Amino acid sequence: MKILNKKIASKKSSAAWIQRQAADPYVARAHKDGYRARAAYKLIEINERFKFLKNGQVVVDLGAAPGSWTQYVVRTFPRSKVFAMDLLEIVPIPDVEFYQGDFTSDEALQWLVEKLNLPDDAAKNGTVDVVLSDMAPNTVGHKKTDHLRQMVLLEYAFDFALRALKPGGTFVAKSFTGGTTGDLLKQIKEKFETVHHIKPPASRKDSVEMFIVALGYKG
Repeated sequence: MKILNKKIASKKSSAAWIQRQAADPYVARAHKDGYRARAAYKLIEINERFKFLKNGQVVVDLGAAPGSWTQYVVRTFPRSKVFAMDLLEIVPIPDVEFYQGDFTSDEALQWLVEKLNLPDDAAKNGTVDVVLSDMAPNTVGHKKTDHLRQMVLLEYAFDFALRALKPGGTFVAKSFTGGTTGDLLKQIKEKFETVHHIKPPASRKDSVEMFIVALGYKG
């Protein structure tokens, strides 16, 4: 890949990023398999381990852009229905309903409520089988600040999962390593039969990202 913007191309960090991309087998594999990003293999590896995705499910993909997780679901489980959301625009994917906007806004939540036909009464069962969240904040390079921002998104996603999931449903969400993750994990464990905090092989070794995999929503 050649960067045409000379200011960007001159930066050592940009050059390092290009070299890392060129040497990354997951990048090459994504290109070969037709996935929009290497991130697809994070979900693939998580699902190969826990086998929570099945045909005919209702799946919500939060932080979906550029759409590789959604691609995997609709390719592998074509009878499932996917609702995807992100701040960034996503090139359309057949049979996927997409909302471009801020998941934490009332407007975005209302779109999900209507599309998923969620009950007004939070005590009633939801309609969703799997909630996926690969949401991440724009990082600033300050570890504590970046972690806190990620935790806010994780808490929003978890709160939505509690409302949206059917009993027995699954919640998979990105988290960052850090001090407060354990507190939220405790809350999640109270609501799900089993909870795992893992780093799939496709996550880069130098990345602080982890994934929470919560199985068997108690309702």
